[in-house]
Amino acid sequence: MQDWLSNHPVITYVIILACIMYIFNAVFRVQRLPLLKEVLVHLIMAIGAFVLFILQIDKLPIIQCMAVAIIMMMMLRGRQLYDKLRKKNGKSEVKTDSGQ
Repeated sequence: MQDWLSNHPVITYVIILACIMYIFNAVFRVQRLPLLKEVLVHLIMAIGAFVLFILQIDKLPIIQCMAVAIIMMMMLRGRQLYDKLRKKNGKSEVKTDSGQ
């Protein structure tokens, strides 16, 4: 996989940039920013993606690590939705400490 990514640099850069933008929007975004700040943030992400692209070309598993992070974020989101659905249906058990 590393060889294929090294042989296709444009696709590699786009994948890294997409992962960075997804992680930023899923984890760090609280509210919409003004347009100029939004452009500046995306420009800085593009520069950071280029740095990570260079590391990926030097045979570090950047894309694979970001994929693991995204999978873990999706698992967390799935668990949050499951807990919310369970709580909505009233099937949540309340644990009490009996002092034992």
